[in-house]
Order: sequence, then structure tokens, then C-alpha cells
Amino acid sequence: MEKIRKPSFAGKFYPGTKEELCSLIQTIREIEQKNTPSPNLHNDRLIGGVSPHAGYVFSAYQAIHLYNVIAAGSEPFDTFVIINPNHSGQGSSDFNLCDYTAWETPLGLVNIDTEMQKFLNIEINNQAHDMEHSGEVQIPLLQYLLKYPFRILPITMNRQNPNSAKALATMLKQAAVQLDRKIFIIASSDFSHYLPPQLGAQIDEAVLKCMVSFDTHSTFQMVKDLKASICGFGPIMTLMEYSRLIATKPVFSILRRGHSGEIHPSDKVVDYVAMVVHEKMH
Repeated sequence: MEKIRKPSFAGKFYPGTKEELCSLIQTIREIEQKNTPSPNLHNDRLIGGVSPHAGYVFSAYQAIHLYNVIAAGSEPFDTFVIINPNHSGQGSSDFNLCDYTAWETPLGLVNIDTEMQKFLNIEINNQAHDMEHSGEVQIPLLQYLLKYPFRILPITMNRQNPNSAKALATMLKQAAVQLDRKIFIIASSDFSHYLPPQLGAQIDEAVLKCMVSFDTHSTFQMVKDLKASICGFGPIMTLMEYSRLIATKPVFSILRRGHSGEIHPSDKVVDYVAMVVHEKMH
């Protein structure tokens, strides 16, 4: 039986009608193609990426670069695993799935990979997803840019530490192998919150240096030491662990960095970084 999650954040974080939503994404895409063209990774193996989750008018200028890379990839993906932090505090265990069969946005329905959902055997908590924007905002970008059918698997990450990241990465690898899925992991995260632009950039830079070396323990320690307000560092660490499990020489490429002050000038801004993990194929 179908069980559809209605959009909770359409009209808030992104436009609520199909026409306005398509128009905004296309406008941002054209601006970014002119200012900062996305790299050509067509021949690389794509593993996953990091995408911000603020309102589109602030952070889609960064996010669009990840989705451009996905859309230009040589092979379609079966399932996009969207791992996001839990801002609402709903849900108990380390992670929560939902038991919906599809998610709806103004661009239509996207089916959940219910087979993979069952295989993972992670606790279901719909409220953790209903009240959370950071997974939902990724979906219209996939719908707009991809020309092939795909499924999603949204996961909220409630406890963000190296152990939970490794556990989830291991589960995802097993599921992908057993079910013969070509998956792409989207780690949903904004970076430093409400800091002067220069300070936020410095903190982010220190954490990014740990991330691009795929070292989850140093990443976790740096986040703690600097009290970095990078809300989805756990999903990013999961992507790091997953990449190490399935690739010999994974590479983190930073696609675009920016902050909210570029849209609305302010002395306290939120930072956004779009990244992709890929591996050269010989």
C-alpha cells in the first residue's frame, strides 16, 4: 500500500509551485555555469557528495554544482541515499528510517527504495523525517536535473561520531552489494553558522583539511576542538567511511564554497560547501 510523505518545507526552503521551483533552479544553474563552471568528471567513478540544505535562495548556488556533476555522470544511479542531521531531536536510535513508500515535492513523487530500507533494519521514526528539512531540500534538485528514474533512501543521523559513521557506512555497503544497487550517498550539511565570514571560513578550512584526508577521527576531534557548528559532520563522516570501504583512491573535490552574506550582506553568516567524492578510472 502506498504511503506518501507530503512536502513539509515547500514554500519555505524552496518555492511551493512547480513553475516557480523550476524557474529558480534554472536561473541559479545559469548564473553558476557562467561564474563557476562545474568540473568535468564524466569519466570518474562517482561515490557521493556533500550538499548544503539552507533555503535555495541562499545555498543552491553551491548545491547545484554537486547535482550538475551527478547529472553529467556516465552511468545512472539506482538509489540516492540521503543522510542528514536531525535538527528536531525526534527519534531515538543512532539513525532513523521512515516507512513511507514515496516522497512528494512540487515536481512529483520519488519512490523510496523500500527493499533497501527493509534490508538495513534501522529503526523507523517518521516524525524524525516529517520535521526535518535537510533531506527534503535535496530531492527537487535531483528531480529537476536527472533524466532517468531513481529511488531515494532518506536516513536521519541522530548521533554523529566516528563509530556511528563507520557502522552506517558498513551497513550501506552490505546492502548495496547484496541487493546489487548502484548507490550515491548525499551527505546533507551546512558549515559554520552565524560567524563573521573570515572566522567561519578559517574554522571550515581546518575541518575540510581533515575531511579531504578521509580521516574521521581527526575530523571529529577538529569539530569538537574548534566547537565547529557544521551541522552534518556525521553524514559527511559516513560518506568518508563508505568511500574508504569501496574505493582504493577516493578523492574529495571541493566544487564551490560560499556563504549567506553573499545574498544578504551581514557580519554573521552561514557557510555552504558543495563537494564530490570520486575515483579516477583507468
